[in-house]
Amino acid sequence: MLGGGTKLDIIPNNQRPICLDLTRLLSRTGLVHTGVDRVEWAYLEWCLSLKRPVFGLVRSAFGYLLLDRAGMAFAHTHLRPADWGKPDLLSRFALKASPVRRAAEADLRRQTIARATPSRLAKMLRANLPADTLYLNTGHSNLTRRVFGAFRSLETAQTVVLIHDMIPLDWPEYQRDGAVARFEKRMRIVAENADALICNSEQTKRDCEKHMGKFGRMPPAIVAHLGVEMAALADVALPQIPTPYVITVGTIEPRKNHGFLLDLWERWEDPPHLLICGNRGWKNEYVFARLDAAKANGAAITELNGLEDAHLMGLIKGAKVALFPSLAEGYGLPQIEALSLGTPIICNDLDIYREVLAEFPVYAETSSAYVWRTEIEKLLRKDSDDFGRVDENQAQYIPPSWDAHFNLVLKHFG
Repeated sequence: MLGGGTKLDIIPNNQRPICLDLTRLLSRTGLVHTGVDRVEWAYLEWCLSLKRPVFGLVRSAFGYLLLDRAGMAFAHTHLRPADWGKPDLLSRFALKASPVRRAAEADLRRQTIARATPSRLAKMLRANLPADTLYLNTGHSNLTRRVFGAFRSLETAQTVVLIHDMIPLDWPEYQRDGAVARFEKRMRIVAENADALICNSEQTKRDCEKHMGKFGRMPPAIVAHLGVEMAALADVALPQIPTPYVITVGTIEPRKNHGFLLDLWERWEDPPHLLICGNRGWKNEYVFARLDAAKANGAAITELNGLEDAHLMGLIKGAKVALFPSLAEGYGLPQIEALSLGTPIICNDLDIYREVLAEFPVYAETSSAYVWRTEIEKLLRKDSDDFGRVDENQAQYIPPSWDAHFNLVLKHFG
């Protein structure tokens, strides 16, 4: 599905070399992956599966690193779970980088086919990449005029950026200090320079059109829903949570609206156990204080941070219902995962949920705590055999697939 103010003039040649930006994954090495990280990871695995030339570009503390397929495979092996060697002498001068990132950059420098200072990036790309390379940026890191200009210096290279959402511009009050200005600067650079966009939803494309139109240019765009590939549940020891329990998943930041659930639980005389899974974020000190107080007072609430995927999936599977009162969302990977695991969900009535999840969730406005409690109580009474269904006649939920996503990307760009 195409959109935007100009014609999409990228012509697939079926063997176009791909250069994937891996800067975001490098910056997140050693940390639990967020939704954006998981998308870039999926793109890395997809690139390694292709029978065509693939490259990885990384912005490091001392310039740019260019990896070939072997270097990308090395990165794939070591990024998770941050299995790096020792920092080299150069890394010791990266004073702002964490020890694990210093070690990662040292190892990746040994794997490069080329390195360049920022001023020589274009020369490095011209010397090592085919002229028709497709540059893909999926992590919103390294979106600079320097990078776009360097790829333009190749004869027929094309630059494509995956947009996850425009939430910082629509909900600035929920962002970290300085984050809105940084995000707007990146999106202005994308609007000015990108050859095309991949939007993860129709909602995101509409938001791009609204904001980038104000910036002066909306690049041509396709819509490709993000995939979710559900692996078999790992046999891992899970934290012991009182049963029955309900779960909510997501960074504990204002947009996720955890305060609504805390209000609901405080007024509930005999509530089920509420499991809150997610790292503590920003601008949410009042909620953090309430969580600390709940723990001290023995409330029916447990907070778990830093969970690996295997543990998180097991906990979602064991929950009676997953709750998502978010005020805004870019896509909703945890919601898709919950439905895919057969766990019913209740969520705020957002357009993005309607687009991606259709009628499988129970939709409830967060203006009515009574409705939420009533719907939770209904699902607590339901037999587990009914999980993952809207009603007895509804087909089982089938998540969007990465195969479908990448087929669209190759159809339009590859």
